[in-house]
Amino acid sequence: MNQELRDLRENVSKVFFGEPSVLDRVLCCLLARGHLLLEDVPGVGKTVLATALAKSLDCTFSRLQLTPDLLPSDILGVEIFNRNTNEFVFKRGPIFANVVLADEINRTPPRTQSALLEAMNEATVSVEGRVLELERPFMVIATQNPYDFEGTYFLPENQLDRFLMRLSLGYPTPEAEARVLEVRPANVPLHELKPVLTRQALLELQARVDRVTLSEPLRQYIVRFANASRSSEALLHGLSPRGSLALAQASRATALLAERDYCTPDDVVQNVVPVCAHRVIARTSPGQAPVRTEALLETILHSVPSPT
Repeated sequence: MNQELRDLRENVSKVFFGEPSVLDRVLCCLLARGHLLLEDVPGVGKTVLATALAKSLDCTFSRLQLTPDLLPSDILGVEIFNRNTNEFVFKRGPIFANVVLADEINRTPPRTQSALLEAMNEATVSVEGRVLELERPFMVIATQNPYDFEGTYFLPENQLDRFLMRLSLGYPTPEAEARVLEVRPANVPLHELKPVLTRQALLELQARVDRVTLSEPLRQYIVRFANASRSSEALLHGLSPRGSLALAQASRATALLAERDYCTPDDVVQNVVPVCAHRVIARTSPGQAPVRTEALLETILHSVPSPT
């Protein structure tokens, strides 16, 4: 890990005491120009992690608290009439930031979800017949509670596909929770975190990801895994070609994080669950509860020969 990324990791770790492996996946998502979905029960640090990452970057940042009464215009912006010029002026919404934290995305209705997720897809916003580009870098970090919580709306599969990764923080280890209790009163508050990575440096790191070598054997490894998921009896829908592209890009970012200019099979393996689990659907019987796909994907992956 180069010094810039090491500084970024250490800065976020001042307020986030979760698993280092989770933070590494978050950094990979950032380097790969991806959007991130953090899904877990309340109180495990989803918002803290997302806010700490955003404040550690010298980029514009906005936060959306998604509620049932939020409108698409509250996210995208609105035309306002200027009486001095007798013209309508577009007032940009919070989506026009480099890093956007969308808190509790599944508590807002589908129409508002769609407005946010459409902007994520092409990094553009359509308003009154005009198409406005969003400034790079552009990353949406969304949090959501599990769907069995009251007042949540399902994100359709085609909208989940806009997120490069879905991560679950899980409960902290006893050691990490004890550390939270020990240092939290005197810890650096979130609002006092200082940026440690400039916008230009981040853009350069993201460009370097594109130059990381993904060898032909590794490309075939990803293709074989994708085909195995599509033919699996355990899955109703397997990994799409877009999912294969996402897995390849996340693998390149993982290699860069390890200060390599080439990928290894382990780079692919590390990213299968966070990149692919929300892109496939498990086959279930009528009346059966939804099945988590993480274990199914790991079983499929183990059936695919790894390059030597």
